[in-house]
Amino acid sequence: MQTVLTSRWLAPLAALIAFTCVLWTRQVLGDADTWWHVAAGLEMIEHRAVLHEDPFSHTFQGQPWPSHEWLSEVLLAGAFNLAGWPAVILLASAATGLAAWLFARELGRKLSGLAYLLTLVLSAMMFAPHLLVRPHLVALPVLVAWTIELLRAREEVRAPRWIFALLMALWANLHGGFMIGLALTGAFALEAVLLAPATARLRTAVRWGAFGLVAGAAALLTPHGIDGVLFPFKLTGMWVTSRIGEWAPAELTFTPLMMALAAAGYVLATRPVRVPPYRALLLLGLVWASLNHIRHEQLLAVVGGLVFAGPLGQALAQAPQPRSPAAPRLVLAGLAAAGVLGAVRLAIPVDWKDSPTAPVTAFAHVPAEVRTQPVLNEYGFGGYLLFHGTPVFVDSRAELYRDRFLQDYERLAQGRAGEVGAALERHQVAWTLLKPATPLASAMDRMPGWRRLYADRWAVVHVREG
Repeated sequence: MQTVLTSRWLAPLAALIAFTCVLWTRQVLGDADTWWHVAAGLEMIEHRAVLHEDPFSHTFQGQPWPSHEWLSEVLLAGAFNLAGWPAVILLASAATGLAAWLFARELGRKLSGLAYLLTLVLSAMMFAPHLLVRPHLVALPVLVAWTIELLRAREEVRAPRWIFALLMALWANLHGGFMIGLALTGAFALEAVLLAPATARLRTAVRWGAFGLVAGAAALLTPHGIDGVLFPFKLTGMWVTSRIGEWAPAELTFTPLMMALAAAGYVLATRPVRVPPYRALLLLGLVWASLNHIRHEQLLAVVGGLVFAGPLGQALAQAPQPRSPAAPRLVLAGLAAAGVLGAVRLAIPVDWKDSPTAPVTAFAHVPAEVRTQPVLNEYGFGGYLLFHGTPVFVDSRAELYRDRFLQDYERLAQGRAGEVGAALERHQVAWTLLKPATPLASAMDRMPGWRRLYADRWAVVHVREG
């Protein structure tokens, strides 16, 4: 049993499981952002230019909106052009499977047996809620590979290899999480310098510093330059992030995050796990970030899992495992299974059903000549609408609309008749698509010159009379 529970066997299996979960789990298309990411990519492919202005809303059309994750969006849109939504899912599945393989293989260098299996499972459970078809999944293999290289560099008492500094240019064009890579580099560089012998401290600082400078310069190699580097800071400093679910604090209930923290606490209390001070600070920082913002638990799952594996393996007296190839038959079987599953996925159209981010039936009841006119829409419906060619009032691109407009929209959602009427006239709104049983929907029922066209449990449509 101990022999089976090693990376030789579990890494290919973990990759296949991750690939399959994204391929066939409906959750992965449940996020409103997916729609506008693909729409942005389609727009860039059609015009062969990176977006710098908003082409989708009627409230901010033509205003500055740099597509910071343009490369992921073009890749997702390219997949869509090839074979529709099944191909988009397949791309995200392949990226997730590759990341799972890299993660499980590296984890298996430090752990084996039940400890290896449980660490894999807990990390997967923490990451599972974030399996959404968005740029962070496309960039996930880069995050895993970057973290592994930093850890390997520290183990082998060297600076990271230069090829990874160039990899930062790819990461910066895929997803805003590249800033995490730069931050991790700084943390490991500081550890390397402080723990180096006095005679080697300057040499260590120069090597790690040079790598960091090149990586930082590579992060500027995007269509947006310095603005791309500053963008993550601007976004995290916005008021609206406090209103977005993924930026909310973690729930102190029976969640995968709490289970993982409880398991780590038990191990620390019952085993002589010695986490170096600098790594302990890094882990505590990841825990703090995860507790404050749900979205960061994916970093704890990936980076925290890899960092904690070394001390855990030492405490359990598990010697570092040699790098050995995976079982060839298992790899071939896994690739064959992935190929079959991918082909089946491509052959089956995605059957879109009504959901909190896709008002399919309600939108179908809107006359074609009305759909292309300005709408007052529910925030969560914006992505779906703009993908289908409707100039939206608002969507989840918070960096475009900015705090003041989104605060006004939050007040508008309270349904005060005077404010609603003024907004409808100011923006020349022709129809509305809102969630039922909300103050704004009720206000529209009472609005002179408007009538309810359609309603179901997901959405309600109002149109101007005449």
